[in-house]
Amino acid sequence: METETLEVYLGRHPLFRDLDPGYVKVLAACARTVHFAEKELIFRQGESADGCYLIRDGNVALQIPSPQREPLTIQTLGAGEVLGWSWLFPPYKWHYDARAVEQTGAIALKASSLRERFDQDPRFGYELMMRFSTIIHQRMQAARMQILDLYGPMTA
Repeated sequence: METETLEVYLGRHPLFRDLDPGYVKVLAACARTVHFAEKELIFRQGESADGCYLIRDGNVALQIPSPQREPLTIQTLGAGEVLGWSWLFPPYKWHYDARAVEQTGAIALKASSLRERFDQDPRFGYELMMRFSTIIHQRMQAARMQILDLYGPMTA
């Protein structure tokens, strides 16, 4: 995929739809296409969070690893969804495992390049932080629901 096509895709993505076109160009300069095989581990909890992924096709399971049992899937993400927000906050470590459920294509955004741009243009950083905060909230709610399903209603 060429940079121009990446720019068009990013500009149409729900996360960036109303973003200033100059910022979309910055995103495209930090982007590349990636592909993951079925069952491929994309990242592991605790490892360095080096970016995020915009899923174009396929599905990715966000999982909490467990030494006693199979990983607990807290959410499955598909086309149009965003995978990864841990790159925004020090110490920049993944909070979950992510595994491709099937063959998956995505756009990867390089965290170090984006954070460097945030330092140069705090307005850009604020714009993306506000957009990613919605994703963070959704992931926290999904984890909460899985915990409730696993352990039942919590009482005080």
